[in-house]
Amino acid sequence: MAAAAAAALLDELMGRNRNILPNEKPKEINWEDPEFCKLYFVKFCPHDLFVNTRADLGVCTKVHDDEAKELYEKAPYTFRKQQYEDEFIRFCQSMLSEVERKIVKGKQRLALIGNKDMTTLTPAQTQKNEEQIALLSEKINKLVEEAEQCGIQGNVEQAQGLMRLCDQLKEERETLQKSNDNSHYNQTAELAAAQEKQMEVCDVCGAFLIVGDAQQRIDDHLMGKQHVGYARLKAALQDILDKREKDREDKERRRDDDRRRARGGDDDRRRRDRNRDRDHERRDVNRDRRDRDRNRDRDRIRDRETENDNEKDDRHKRREHDVHRNNQQRSRSSESREKHDRHKEDDRRYKDRGNHDHHHKNRNRHRSRSPSRK
Repeated sequence: MAAAAAAALLDELMGRNRNILPNEKPKEINWEDPEFCKLYFVKFCPHDLFVNTRADLGVCTKVHDDEAKELYEKAPYTFRKQQYEDEFIRFCQSMLSEVERKIVKGKQRLALIGNKDMTTLTPAQTQKNEEQIALLSEKINKLVEEAEQCGIQGNVEQAQGLMRLCDQLKEERETLQKSNDNSHYNQTAELAAAQEKQMEVCDVCGAFLIVGDAQQRIDDHLMGKQHVGYARLKAALQDILDKREKDREDKERRRDDDRRRARGGDDDRRRRDRNRDRDHERRDVNRDRRDRDRNRDRDRIRDRETENDNEKDDRHKRREHDVHRNNQQRSRSSESREKHDRHKEDDRRYKDRGNHDHHHKNRNRHRSRSPSRK
């Protein structure tokens, strides 16, 4: 740590290129180099906020370079800068979550002190709580060792999960310890002072404050590094979140405008498509009507041709029937004529025969009546 601080001091005094040779070309500054502190580029480095306080984070292991920060601020907003902001947000939220837990614990502590009707525990219950506290301490130590081993092996997510479990066990252990302390009335000097004076918890840093204390002491607390540091963390985090929310709203507004303009263009396009579809539909209807009329005319012509063919067939059949009937009549008439002629001939013959016979008969009668000649 001391060597890093000294190196940072020398870099600040002599420049970052203090160790290069005269014939060497200085390295160009690139804000994306891993040696620079990402948190310092976004807003500030939280390690510089709590120096020499209870929340001291120690010296930052990365380089804080103002020239690289200027390059970062001049660079366009890209996914790389968004990643830097995400890391700053995660770091600030982790620190603020710890403060929130501290504030909740402080308020619970004051509420427990203010409760004058606390019931004392029996010796058996106190002994049982002490045994559970010992078991929880063993589990916490084991989990801490496992988390360290996972961190050495590179399993960061598993190590974080183990540390969260350690925090839960620590809270449970503190609850048991508080119950034992309250049952035996072994409050610390701070709790005794809190019983004598009404206390409150600062909503920013979680420190205990005396209600109605002198204004000078209140101002000193408000201007202290710890209070100012947490307030600055909250303000910076809220600033980034508000900026992102504003950017998201602007993006949504631009998207809505683009969608509205596209919808307007779509309306024109939809209107043109509707008119084109109407024209196509009208053409289709006219074409269908023409096809229907053409088919009807074709059917009429076909029906007429069919009727003409049927009429021709009927006329031909009637003609054939007439010819056949005429032939039959002619044949019958010829037969009847021949028969009639035969009958007539027969009658004539019969008549001739009759006349001849009658003549011969009359002649013979006449001969018989006339005197014979000798």
